[in-house]
Amino acid sequence: MKTPVTVLGLGAMGTALARAFLAAGHPTTVWNRTPGRSPELDAVRAATAGEAIAASPLVIVCLLVDGTVRSTLDGIDLTGKTIVNLTNSTPDQARATAERVTTAGAQYVDGGIMAVPAMIGGPAAFIFYSGVPEAFDKHRADLSVLARPEYVGADPGLAALYDIALLSAMYGMFGGAQHALALIGSENVPAEPFTERFLLPWLTAMLGSLPRIAKDLDNGPADTAGSNLAMQAAAYDNLTDTSTAQGVDPMLLEPMGRLLRKAVAAEQGDADLAALVGLLRTPAG
Repeated sequence: MKTPVTVLGLGAMGTALARAFLAAGHPTTVWNRTPGRSPELDAVRAATAGEAIAASPLVIVCLLVDGTVRSTLDGIDLTGKTIVNLTNSTPDQARATAERVTTAGAQYVDGGIMAVPAMIGGPAAFIFYSGVPEAFDKHRADLSVLARPEYVGADPGLAALYDIALLSAMYGMFGGAQHALALIGSENVPAEPFTERFLLPWLTAMLGSLPRIAKDLDNGPADTAGSNLAMQAAAYDNLTDTSTAQGVDPMLLEPMGRLLRKAVAAEQGDADLAALVGLLRTPAG
């Protein structure tokens, strides 16, 4: 007998989670704030969140925002339940939810989904988890039907931190790519061949430098910078000047230029890119 599971929230991601549990043979109860959502699911539909939570020892929460999680769970008896919150949140929000859920008698595990709905149940998806280690270990096999589980620590805020860190990298990468496409498009260069022949291979090659940057952060910088920050700062104006001349807003580029100039002003012009991480950690002012 597979562990009965409740899924709270039937948006695109919540529906994908419920489908994965159903496909793996878990008795599944679902609840959504908007009745009738995803009628194709062959799951038990609860009329209220309280009824849904009462139906299963393992409760998966996948709602839109942290405020909705609070309004949904507050006032419900959670005694003996394991609450796994997969709603996108900040580390502090996750810790506050953990405190409320624990006070209500449940064990809390927070999660950060690193996938789009279509990837759930597939080999490329993974989910960060943090919180009560005993609760995670107990349900590791159950959670594995959704995606590869990656437990990152007992602090319930860590999964959200890892999630936000990876999303930050993703949006930064896409922001740079979108600027490149806007720039090349200013001369009516087709986007698809430029992306396939040049943009994707270039970004892939540049990503290969990340392990070296991480090694410098953990172990100290190498003796000689491969491409020092003073040189990069001196050349960086060409990026923003060209953008302006081509009629492309340089708003996505300007923050990196300011950071490079800050590094030079801090007498780190001979350093490599890893030195920028330390400058980001310095509080403004």
